[in-house]
Amino acid sequence: MAHVIAIAGKGGVGKTTLGGLLIQTMCREGKRPILAVDADANSNLNEVLGVDVEMTLGDVRETVLHDADKLNKNIPSGMTKADYTEMMLQRCLAEDDDFDLLVMGRSQGQGCYCYVNGLLQAQLAKLIPNYKYVVVDNEAGMEHISRGILPKVDTMLLISDCSRRGVQATERIAGLVEECHLNPKTIGLIVNRAPNGQLNAGTKEEIEKSGLQLLGVVPQDEQVYEYDCEGRPTSSLPEDSLVRMALEEILKKINLT
Repeated sequence: MAHVIAIAGKGGVGKTTLGGLLIQTMCREGKRPILAVDADANSNLNEVLGVDVEMTLGDVRETVLHDADKLNKNIPSGMTKADYTEMMLQRCLAEDDDFDLLVMGRSQGQGCYCYVNGLLQAQLAKLIPNYKYVVVDNEAGMEHISRGILPKVDTMLLISDCSRRGVQATERIAGLVEECHLNPKTIGLIVNRAPNGQLNAGTKEEIEKSGLQLLGVVPQDEQVYEYDCEGRPTSSLPEDSLVRMALEEILKKINLT
């Protein structure tokens, strides 16, 4: 069974950026094959990794539930609807040289995400045994954890910014992980975007209060902002990037490189 790494935290703290760099670093260190999973409806892990995605699970959901005419028209003669749906699901897996990427994607307009969550859960159950490592970039908050989307978690990386609220959010997620009996072998906090790589007294106090293990601090890096503005994949940051170097040290600490 694959080693499953889940990345969680509140919105806007840099989960996807760090997740993309984590995947790239692990690939470079020979930790593969890797299945990268963008489990956020507002998906952009592919942009961080510089990968084109042909189809998402959300696209499949829309075709199956809301475009029956198109679906029936596209089904080849002699193929069942179930087989054609399975073929579409296989197209959701984008293959790169070092990793494969599965993107949840969003539903169009109004509607519940239960169907897409169900597709994600079913696909993960089928795919995970084929990989040595699985890295899951979860949506902001705790829904995927509470829904039991992941069959297990070996390493849980809780990402926060430098704020007390960010740390408090990771503390609540850690509590939910315990309630759901996921029992990861490693669970810890990474504080991202710290000015000059330093934490102020208030943030340190909140971390100590939370009881979370602080795995490391990633400094604020203007290069990340510049790459994002230019539409360049964050995974193409230079080797001397402050973010890249800090993250690599954290990954060494938890034996992921």
